[in-house]
Amino acid sequence: MDRLPSWLRRHLAAIRAVAVLTVLLGLIYPLATTGIAQALFNGKANGSMVRAGSAIVGQSFTDAGGNPVKKYFQSRPSAAGDGYDPTSTGASNLGPEDVVDVLPVPGAEGRQSLLTQVCARSKAVGELEGVSGARPYCTPDGVGAVLKVFPGRAVSVNQACPATPFIAEYQGLKVECAKPGEDYAAGRTVPVRGEVGKVPVPPDAVTASGSGLDPHISVAYAELQAPRVARERGLPLDRVKALIDANTTGRMLGFMGEPAVNVLELNLALDRS
Repeated sequence: MDRLPSWLRRHLAAIRAVAVLTVLLGLIYPLATTGIAQALFNGKANGSMVRAGSAIVGQSFTDAGGNPVKKYFQSRPSAAGDGYDPTSTGASNLGPEDVVDVLPVPGAEGRQSLLTQVCARSKAVGELEGVSGARPYCTPDGVGAVLKVFPGRAVSVNQACPATPFIAEYQGLKVECAKPGEDYAAGRTVPVRGEVGKVPVPPDAVTASGSGLDPHISVAYAELQAPRVARERGLPLDRVKALIDANTTGRMLGFMGEPAVNVLELNLALDRS
């Protein structure tokens, strides 16, 4: 070996290092961590797979047209791709100040603000569950109740003409509907809070999670859906509520977060009932 040129000895040493690290990090380490994960975390190490999907990744319970299947509990909204796409996990990245829509015009799609998304979802959930979907800062037709105010005029910027504005006047100014394609950026943005009392549609029914993959809903949202599911399946409401309780997880470590209901496992339990 000493007779080999120094450059060749260096290459051989590098090859030996690659071989040793490949065995250690490519074989031994993955096998060891997999074994530990299986021993400590049991089914979770395999992704908590069940027959209809994964218990730790949310999914939609809708028909081919995107309409809720009424006999199933519905998941919370998802901003991951077309919904619960693990390859596009993430939030909408829209914040609370995103309240003005971009109205569609011929040849160009519009864009709903976060406020209008929330308003539209709340209206749809209310109609599905037979409760009021009204929320503060939302119009009765399910868009953000937002004005653009100029000297001498006010525009309900999220209600495209010929819609009737949600209020007729604002500080003595007649409120107009919005004309698609017109630029209202120079106006003062004024969200208008309506006189809304109790809001029966909970926040997780109208907002997506940060990952877009959350498989859980709040107990409040599950209980809101329970009468519909019981009615569609011909089951006693008490039986459906018992299944909600059976599929509710407690707070993490006993004090972090809130109890939550796994939608997939709950729907599978209903199918077995």
